[in-house]
Amino acid sequence: MATRKSNGDAAAGPLSTQRIVQAALEEVAADGLAALSMRKVGQRLGREAMSLYHHFPSKQHLLDAMVDHALASVEEPPADLTPMERLLHSVHSYRRMAHRFPALYPLVAVHRLNTPTGVRFIESILALIQAVVPDPELSARYFRAIGYYLTGAGLDETSGYAKGPSAAEPASDDFVVRECPRLVGVAQYFQPAQWDATFAIGVDALMSAMERDAARVGRVNLQKG
Repeated sequence: MATRKSNGDAAAGPLSTQRIVQAALEEVAADGLAALSMRKVGQRLGREAMSLYHHFPSKQHLLDAMVDHALASVEEPPADLTPMERLLHSVHSYRRMAHRFPALYPLVAVHRLNTPTGVRFIESILALIQAVVPDPELSARYFRAIGYYLTGAGLDETSGYAKGPSAAEPASDDFVVRECPRLVGVAQYFQPAQWDATFAIGVDALMSAMERDAARVGRVNLQKG
């Protein structure tokens, strides 16, 4: 868990949007997204909350900037890779971003991405997909399909069902062993150490489908030509 900086140490230096965003990210990592407030960010920086409003008109504007910061950390693929390799690089980079900001990711997952950073990010991913599947309709559908998969994987791995809310008393180990033999048999493959292999199965299926569709569209275009 992140530690809270002392007000004296944090107050050094002038305020900037970057410092405020970083402090807010540290606050979310320490106490969770729901507990974030301008007052707490100000305390972390050794400043009054009102001083933050000179940089962000509202908490929502700060949240938008935090999402932009997370998106900006998704590494751009090297130019010397093939189109499919570049797309795969970005898919894995996005997943790493979710793990880099696990407490923030539930917001990233549902954010509208309507900021300049957000729409540029969407444009960049569309460009990668269209380099593999140029067809506008198919590229749009694969953009959505890849988004579905990445969002689900990111949410499950950073704040999935094992951490989800429930008022029920968990079923006892004895009950699970007696009533759910299939679950017992596969449980080891649900562990975090298995996530990379599981993620790869879904990504491979998506990429294989894209390659098949790209080849099919290419054949159709040749026939039309």
